[in-house]
Amino acid sequence: MAGQRTMPRALTVLLCAAGAVITLGGMREVASILGPMLLALVLVIAVSPVRAWLQRHGAPGWLLVAAPLTVVLFVLLGMVAILTISVAQLAGLAPTYAAQFNELVVQAQDLAARLGVGTDQINRAIESFDPGKVFSLVQGFASGLLGVFSGLILIVVLVLAMCLDAPVFSRILSSGSNHRPKLIDALAAFARNTRRYLVVSTVFGIVCAALDVTALWLLGVPLPLLWGVLALITNYIPNLGFVIGLVPPALLGLLEGGVRTMLLVVAAYMAINFVVQSLIQPKFLGDAVGLSTTVTFLSLLLWAFVLGPLGALLAIPLSLLARALLIDSDPDGGWAATLISGEAPPGADAAVRSRPEARPGPDDASSP
Repeated sequence: MAGQRTMPRALTVLLCAAGAVITLGGMREVASILGPMLLALVLVIAVSPVRAWLQRHGAPGWLLVAAPLTVVLFVLLGMVAILTISVAQLAGLAPTYAAQFNELVVQAQDLAARLGVGTDQINRAIESFDPGKVFSLVQGFASGLLGVFSGLILIVVLVLAMCLDAPVFSRILSSGSNHRPKLIDALAAFARNTRRYLVVSTVFGIVCAALDVTALWLLGVPLPLLWGVLALITNYIPNLGFVIGLVPPALLGLLEGGVRTMLLVVAAYMAINFVVQSLIQPKFLGDAVGLSTTVTFLSLLLWAFVLGPLGALLAIPLSLLARALLIDSDPDGGWAATLISGEAPPGADAAVRSRPEARPGPDDASSP
C-alpha cells in the first residue's frame, strides 16, 4: 500500500540488538540447565549415524536407543574420569616446584643486574608473576567442565529422551519440508556440518595430542599424558585453544629444565599445530564451519560469556545452530550468510566487472 509506513532501519537494528542482549542475558541466567541441554543435543547429533546405520540393517527399536546412548555414556564417563584425575594432579603439582621457581627468581635478578635494570623493578615484575596463578586458571577451567559433566544424570536423561524422540522428530521434519523448505534444509545442514566438524576435530585432535605427548616425553616434561589430554580438549576451542593447551606444559618445562626446555616445548607445539591444524585439517574440514575467522573468534567470546567453559567447547556447533535458525532459514538471508562466512558468492567478481563503473571508459583506454 502506498500509505504504509515502514520502520526506520536504524530503529530495527536497535530493537534487534536489544532483543539479542535480553535473550543472551536470559540464556546466561539458565546456563546450568541450557548448557547440558545443548551438550546433549550435540552428542545426539554426533552419534545419529550409529542409529541410522542400525536402522538400515533392521535393528530392533530398543537397540536404536541403547547403542547411541551407550556411546554417549562411554564418552561422558571418560571425560569425567580424565577431568577428575587432571584436577587432582593440578592441585598438587604447583607447590612441588617452589625451589625451582626461587632459583629462577635469583637467576632473573642476576641477569637484570647485569643488564642495568633496577632491583626494585625486577622484584615487582617477578612478584606480579606467580606460576600458581597459571595452574589455578587451568584448574578452574577443568573444574568448570567437571562441574558441567558432574550433572551426568541430567545429561543422560536428556540424551535418552532425545534418542527416543529422534524418529518422531525426523518424521516431523520430513513432513514440514513442503511448508518450510529453507528451515528444514538449514537444520539438515547444521546437523551434517556439526557431525563433520566434530569428527574431523576429534581425529586431528587425537593426532596433535599424540604428537604433543611424544614431544613432551622426549623433553622430560612431567605429566605428558595429562597435557596431551588437555591438548585434545582444547582442540575444540577455536583460536585460543592452542594457547590454553600450551601454557601449562611450557611453564612446567621452564621449571623442570629451564628456558631451553620451555622454548623447545613452545617450538614443538607451534610446529605440530601449524602442520596438522593449519595445513592439513582445513583440507578435510572444508566449508563445514562456514564462519570467518573474525566471526569464529567473536562466537568463542560470546558463548564462553553465556555458558562458561562449556560454551567455549561448543562455540562452533552453537554458532552453526544460530546461523541455521537466524540466517540460513531466511530466504533473504543470503547476504548475511556471505558476510559471516567471509567468502564471496559465486559470480561476484563477474558481477563487479559487469557494472558500468567497473568498465574502463574512453579516457581510461591507453593510447596506441
